[in-house]
Amino acid sequence: MAHIEDRWYKAVEVNGKTTRVPTELCGKGRRYRVRYIAPDGRERSQSFPDKEKKAAEAFLVSVEADKLRGTYVDPNAGRILFQDFATEWLNNQTFDPSTREVTERRLRRHIFPQLGSRPLSSIRPTHLREFDRTLQRAGLSSGFRAVTYFNVATILNAAVDDERIAKNPCHARSAPSPKADPRKVVPWTHERFYAVRAGLRDRFRLTADLGGGCGLRQGEILAVAAEDFDLTRSVMHVVRQLKIVGGRLVFALPKGRKTRDVPLAESVADSVAAHLAQWTPVPVTLPWEEPDGPLVTVELMIYGTGKAALDRNRFNRSVWHPALAHAGVERNREQGMHALRHFYASVLLDAGESIKALSEYLGHSNPGFTLRTYTHLMPSSEERTRKAVNNVLRLVTATA
Repeated sequence: MAHIEDRWYKAVEVNGKTTRVPTELCGKGRRYRVRYIAPDGRERSQSFPDKEKKAAEAFLVSVEADKLRGTYVDPNAGRILFQDFATEWLNNQTFDPSTREVTERRLRRHIFPQLGSRPLSSIRPTHLREFDRTLQRAGLSSGFRAVTYFNVATILNAAVDDERIAKNPCHARSAPSPKADPRKVVPWTHERFYAVRAGLRDRFRLTADLGGGCGLRQGEILAVAAEDFDLTRSVMHVVRQLKIVGGRLVFALPKGRKTRDVPLAESVADSVAAHLAQWTPVPVTLPWEEPDGPLVTVELMIYGTGKAALDRNRFNRSVWHPALAHAGVERNREQGMHALRHFYASVLLDAGESIKALSEYLGHSNPGFTLRTYTHLMPSSEERTRKAVNNVLRLVTATA
């Protein structure tokens, strides 16, 4: 039965009376020891110093109440350091290699220096507020801070699930998650698209057509092969990307491990044919997914002067940035190759394409994300509403 043991004094019977006498441990170590049976049937204990009997009693009441509610957590389970638990958590995730690399770097550079040496059970909302303030003072963007905080919250959620801690301090109202600053996508005008496209060298002009005409991501564009185009069905198969993992180029499935088919406009098909007529695809062999993955050979349509695959950094430096300069476009994050996807989305929405279809063509995980990203680009429904009502009521009001 659960009870509190006084390690300094014991009750003995002297001349028929019970009295308390010092034990061999009197004055040594912690005085009170709470002993109880955990839900797994094993005896547990927690010690408290002299003059803290009330704290011991409160702990005992709390333990028994948690056992009844089914929320008991072994106090010793939370002694593991955040860094040790997070490392174990990361090792057990099924992330793709690039996501694992980014997450590991974020933990190592930004999370472990502040929270890594703390036992899980010691982390409080005040530590999380201090953690976010430190990131903010370091000049990190609200978006980066939000993702980093989400990583911490996810790890602590796993600690709750593993019964290391009773609750996640990230969920406390006093430790709100940082929010990314809302930024509306501002798509390129047709004139800007034409100007940047004109600034690309002839052999790379197809990249603008694939981004602005098919909505491909940069890594998908750099991994395009002639076999990806089905000219009889006017469809492009988006089946791979080029990305950097562990400092090495690899072929991999598109983002989200999601392949897709995209309608191939006649103008883009003509651009593909013209490119193939002038530049023969080059076979390039790279690992699949990971640096030590199986080797895969793809006949790339976009490649460097040495007939080797182009990584995004080299392409940006030697191809994309000069094209922006030629068009008089300021070089910043918003003007990266991803701007071609936004341009593609704006063209389709302006033509009345549905969010669901656009989401599929862009390879988004769900249409909700597409809607949140591009809802402000959808044509106004006000004029359509006026016309719809007029078509119904015009005849009625005319005969009234």
